[in-house]
Order: sequence, then structure tokens, then C-alpha cells
Amino acid sequence: MEHFDVVVLGGGSAGELVATLLAEAGRTVALLEGLRVGGECPYVACMPSKSMLRSARMHHDGVMSQPLANTAGRTPALYDSTFLEATRLRDEIANHRDDHRAAAALARAGAHLVRGQGEILQDGVVAVGDRHLGWTDLVIATGSQPAIPDIEGLGEVPTWTSDQALSATQRPSSVLVAGGGPVGCELAQVFARFDTTTTLVEAGPQVAGREQPHVAQKLAGVLRDDGIDIRLGTTILKVEPSDRGMRASLADGTTVDAERIILATGRRPTTSDLGLEILDIELDDAGAIPVDDHCRVPGLPHVWAAGDVTGIAPFTHTATYQARVIVDNLLGEDRSANYIAIPRAIYTDPPVASVGRNADPDIDDDGLITAVMDLDQTARAAIDGHKGGILVLTADHGRGVLVGAAAIGPNADAWLAEATLAIRAQIPLIVLNDVVHAFPTYGEAFEPALHKLLALLGKGEEPR
Repeated sequence: MEHFDVVVLGGGSAGELVATLLAEAGRTVALLEGLRVGGECPYVACMPSKSMLRSARMHHDGVMSQPLANTAGRTPALYDSTFLEATRLRDEIANHRDDHRAAAALARAGAHLVRGQGEILQDGVVAVGDRHLGWTDLVIATGSQPAIPDIEGLGEVPTWTSDQALSATQRPSSVLVAGGGPVGCELAQVFARFDTTTTLVEAGPQVAGREQPHVAQKLAGVLRDDGIDIRLGTTILKVEPSDRGMRASLADGTTVDAERIILATGRRPTTSDLGLEILDIELDDAGAIPVDDHCRVPGLPHVWAAGDVTGIAPFTHTATYQARVIVDNLLGEDRSANYIAIPRAIYTDPPVASVGRNADPDIDDDGLITAVMDLDQTARAAIDGHKGGILVLTADHGRGVLVGAAAIGPNADAWLAEATLAIRAQIPLIVLNDVVHAFPTYGEAFEPALHKLLALLGKGEEPR
């Protein structure tokens, strides 16, 4: 039986980075991956979706193809052609869903790639088929998979998961997007901007349910301006084949006809058939593997977990952060993870960005204070001709520090990084208020919002 210092189950964002960094540091490492090195993000999620969103934005602005400048010339055939060209660019960026480059880089780092899903046989041993591998430390980084909703008749109608939608080359004439979270909002905008009749159904009271209500309301307005029919507070009870493809019956008594349905109802940790019970690993209520602040599975000093399988802020950047925490600990450091300032983004046009806690300015909270800044008041918005953006800052009244920020507006995913640093470093509001921003930028929106927060603390005057 071969023995390795570290065996990594799952070669997604977290597992690939753990294996690479440890191998470069001289450890013997085996990475077990049944599909692609790199996981979902480079091939069927983050990278292809952002490529399609960029193409959709260019299409929307009339610059992707010269004939699009003439509205009268926008025929279905032209939309089909432009959509196909966008998918070609997407597939180039996604390496045509081929992981040979990532696998080669892993080999150059000195890690040993084993194709197949690993299963724990006993403490210190995993199996891949008939092959047994010994380990001193085990890292579980098996990621997540689409959560398929329980909808009557779903197996009888044309259906895409988000992964399949981001691998397809044909443009449907109409789609029903099930789920109004980040993925659902992004996919809805992509298809709507390529002239696909788009309906989005969300069970909650707002799209982007985790996000600040004022920002989510602005996002819904953007999507509606793109022609998306948004149905909130209802669910899909049943789907059945129809002449157009499918018909969905909703809980509110209405129906939706579409060529196909796109499932964007979230993801669940991938934990089945790993043999976790051999190590007495108990999943939490969400089906995730619990970890302590060192990313170690409690009670198992040589078992670690990172990425979506932990259920903690399931984003690619969280996975790579946890991977680095694990690597540092395995290399002898004593490093803890801190999740108070993990940024979130929805890459619509314009994007939504947020970090930390969200508070509603319309609801009193004794411990939190909020300030709202209309981006229309910035010089940059006037220059760009952009309207409708906002910034919402949330602070802890007692400690005088920023604890949350949310925005929708051009490049918000970039300039909100200032709030991420402020929250992580616990920089006092009075210091943030002294930061100078270049003119004219959207970052200037922080200044009047911070002035207001200081006034609420009794340490400054309201901005005029």
C-alpha cells in the first residue's frame, strides 16, 4: 500500500490548492478527483458565467456586433448567432471543460493525481477502486452539487442545472429560472439579454435573499428593466410537457410556459459515499462537515475540511482561504480562520457586492446603525450616466466600527473591497472617515455615509 503525508479528497478550488502548496513544500501528497482538477468554478460555474455575463452586457450595449446597433435588425437568427459566438468565447475561457492544464500543473508541483472518488476504509486508509492509499493527514474538499428541488414531473420536461446551462450552446426561446439567488439572477440576465423570454420564480420575498433589502430591491428593478418576469413569494408545484416545451404550475395559482426550466435552487455539500461514518464524522443540520477555526474536523486531529463541503460561506474565495489555513497548520503554523469579512458578489450588470452583516435602515436595531448613500450623487455616476446605485453601511454603535456593507452599482464588486478590509481589521469609523478617495470615483460614496454614521455616534455632524 502506498503511503502519503497527505491525501486530499476532491480536486476543486480548495483541494487543488492544498495539494499544490503542500507538494511544493516537500510533502508527499495524493489528490483524488473523479471529474476535473479545479472543480466546478473554472469549467461550468464562475468563469463561464462571468464570460457569458460580459458577452450579454456587450450585446445589451450594442457593441458585440455592429448590426446590433440597429434595433430593427435584431432577428432571432442574429441573436442565435451572437449567443453561439458568446458560448465559443466562454468555452475558450473554460478550457473547453478540459482539465489537462490543471492536472499538468499539479504534477509539476510534485503532487500525485489519482482519478476517481476516494472512500475512507479505516483511519489512515482510503480506497480508489481497488487501490488503497495510506495517509497521515486527510483533507476533505469534495465541494457541493446542485440541490434538485422536489417538483412533480421534473423528470419529464426539458431541464438544465446551472452547470448544464453554462455548457450549452443553443439559445432557448424562453426559460423558467427556478431560484432567485445569485446564480438564478445571473443566468436570468444572461438569457434575457440574448432575447430569451425569461421568468424567474423565487420562494422568498426578494431576489438575492441573503442581501440587504434595499440593494435586493434595486437588483430586482434592474432585472425587470431587462424584461425578466419576476415572481416572488411562490414556488413551482408541478411541471408537465407542452407544445412549447413545458408548463409550470405555481403555488399562487398561475402558470408559466417555457422551452425549458433552469434549476438554480442552491447547492448541497457532497458527502455521500465518502465513508465518513468510519471516522464517526457527523454532519450538521445542513449536511455539511463541521470544522473548528483551524479547519480541522472536531475530535480528529489529522482530518481537515475546506470549501463548500464545510457549508461556510460557500464561495471559491472562501475555499482557497480555508485551503491556505489548512496548509499553514500542516506546515507547523498555528493559524485560525476568521469569517467576519468574507465578501459576496452577484455579477449582474450592475453588480451587487456585500460583506459582513446586513441591516435594514427601516428596522430599528439598538446595537446597529446604518447609513445609505445614493450613488447618483457621485460625480462618477453623472459622468457615466448611471442611475440607481446605492451603498448601505452598517456599524456597531457600541464599538464604533463597521460591521457590514452592501452596494449595487458599476464595479461595486471591486470598490467595496475597502469595506472588506475595514471590517476585517476593525478599523474605527473615525479613521475610515479620514480616508481620502480619488475624484471622481464611486469610492467617494463612502465619505458621506461615514459622516452620517459618525453623526449617529455623536462624533460628527450630518453631511449637508
